Amino acid sequence: MPGSTDGSTRTMGVLTVGGLVVVTAYTVALGSNGWLWFGWVVLGLITLALIVMRT
Repeated sequence: MPGSTDGSTRTMGVLTVGGLVVVTAYTVALGSNGWLWFGWVVLGLITLALIVMRT
């Protein structure tokens, strides 16, 4: 089902960008947290893998 793959990839992309905004806001307000950045990197890698598998 190519349509569902596009939807899930788009959702992961939105979550990744939203996660970046949240982690950046947290870092500005309260200071850096390595675990938050690590989690965002993992989320980004999963999103990238979905994009690569789609093409």
